[in-house]
Amino acid sequence: MSTLAHTMMTAARPAESGLAGPGELDRYPYAEAPAVDRVSPPAWDGSEADLGRAGRRAAGSRGRGLHGQLVQQLGQMIVSGDLGADRPLVPEEIGQRFEVSRTVVRESLRVLEAKGLVSARPNVGTRVRPVSDWNLLDPDIIEWRAFGPQRDDQRRELSELRWTIEPLAARLAAGHGREDAQQRLADMIEIMGHSLAQQDAITFSRADAEFHSLLIQLAGNRMLEHLSGIVSAALQVSGGPVTACDRPTEGSLAQHARIADALASGDGQAAESAMRQLLIVHPEVERVVPAPREH
Repeated sequence: MSTLAHTMMTAARPAESGLAGPGELDRYPYAEAPAVDRVSPPAWDGSEADLGRAGRRAAGSRGRGLHGQLVQQLGQMIVSGDLGADRPLVPEEIGQRFEVSRTVVRESLRVLEAKGLVSARPNVGTRVRPVSDWNLLDPDIIEWRAFGPQRDDQRRELSELRWTIEPLAARLAAGHGREDAQQRLADMIEIMGHSLAQQDAITFSRADAEFHSLLIQLAGNRMLEHLSGIVSAALQVSGGPVTACDRPTEGSLAQHARIADALASGDGQAAESAMRQLLIVHPEVERVVPAPREH
């Protein structure tokens, strides 16, 4: 076993081992910030009650301090619709409500502006932008949508997008076989197998995400490579529709191995076919990813 494989298998925290339940599988464990750094907004009364509800629903910290937590809170509130389009965001009010400095608020709004969620204009201030302006390929927005009111649409769209991206990437990657890359793919499969035996869903999901990210990089297409973050984000969220890749099973593991074998032999058609089989939606899910038309 390579050093990389050993490191990934021992990286997960023991307390978080075990197969996750529905809606939890393949979520990455973000480091928790110290309690003293957490943003704990007070209850917002009157017309701001909707903001208070969204604040209390906020996901766990990503370990990026007050700035990261405020981005998370405001981002979720916007994506969930608690802060509707054209809603004004007053920095002084945000700072007071969340008990953070003006600098933290300013930097957080800059991040949200870069994601297309808000816009800042002279004499107008900062306002929430409509959905049509959002960067829907941003991993944070993907996650916020996937765990908010739009979760069904987001997960369906992710599955459809993966169905388009990954089989193509697998076919292209078969023509770019590198020995070091093949070894890394083999390492990821070995980690997944060990994690499955140990019922360690966290390590399994990390190896799974690394496998798919590496495969897209091997495609040799820089535009596809820029989409690898979408696949990583998709693997962090689960729920309908559920693909074989969303569950750590012997069948999923075997399909990953078939993809790696096809890549090693340079068989692009076999690699594409194996990837499509991996991404097939389970029959118990109502919404399925349609198979492409045969020409």
